[in-house]
Amino acid sequence: MALDKPYTDIPGTTIFDADQSRRGYWLNQFCMSLMKAENRQRFLADPKKMLDEWPMTEAQKAAVLARDLNRCIAEGGNIYFLAKLGATHGKSFQQMAGSMTGMTEEEYRDMMVAGGRSAEGNRRVGEDGNAQPHRQPQGSAARPGF
Repeated sequence: MALDKPYTDIPGTTIFDADQSRRGYWLNQFCMSLMKAENRQRFLADPKKMLDEWPMTEAQKAAVLARDLNRCIAEGGNIYFLAKLGATHGKSFQQMAGSMTGMTEEEYRDMMVAGGRSAEGNRRVGEDGNAQPHRQPQGSAARPGF
């Protein structure tokens, strides 16, 4: 039985927790296999054939074949493992992040240099804009930032 998850209603966010870890175990193991040059070569030569060697769900395989990182994450993928998939296709982490937001690499870079995306619309539902009150500074010694 899953634990109570008060964080499941953060818009646009998939939290990589124990359930996601179990769900994506084989997807993430496949991605880790891409650390070996021979596996990268095999995958690029015949992606479907290599994916069929892994006990992943068809939805996970389809997400990998579509190079859809958001779908991979929804299927249990962890971005740090998925980075191996991106690198296999010659993509930088910045290019990958841009693709996940619907931006070009340049648009994503410019947004991050300007301070990141607005928190507006990306807060936890029902907290009046205070996304994670348990992480906010407390008391008179509190200061903005870290």
